[in-house]
Amino acid sequence: QVQLVESGGGMVQAGGSLRLSCAASGLTVSRHTMGWFRQAAGKEREFVAAITWSRSVTYYANSAKGRFTISRDNAKNTVDLLMNSLEAEDTAVYVCAATGDYAVGWGLSSQYDYWGQGTQVTVSS
Repeated sequence: QVQLVESGGGMVQAGGSLRLSCAASGLTVSRHTMGWFRQAAGKEREFVAAITWSRSVTYYANSAKGRFTISRDNAKNTVDLLMNSLEAEDTAVYVCAATGDYAVGWGLSSQYDYWGQGTQVTVSS
């Protein structure tokens, strides 16, 4: 059974940083494209960042470029999202997701087969 468990969320002031972590069980993160999505209250879920199984290529939403960094630790079977220079607009539930084995695609929710429960990030201005 696949489980993705996020941690590291919390409340931070604008300009601060948080590191989110996604611990995977039941799958090997190096064989899947791993992504982070977020959903703010009253808004649709949106793509934040992804790291591919092939050559660990990273992709970011425009809102995340230059501020967020996604990384993978194959030994720990985890995927992290380091978020710097946080803004109030970053407030949302952040969710970790995984595609199927060696699947192509990274930017759409429909391309992911497995989802975590999410962790709340609140940025105060």
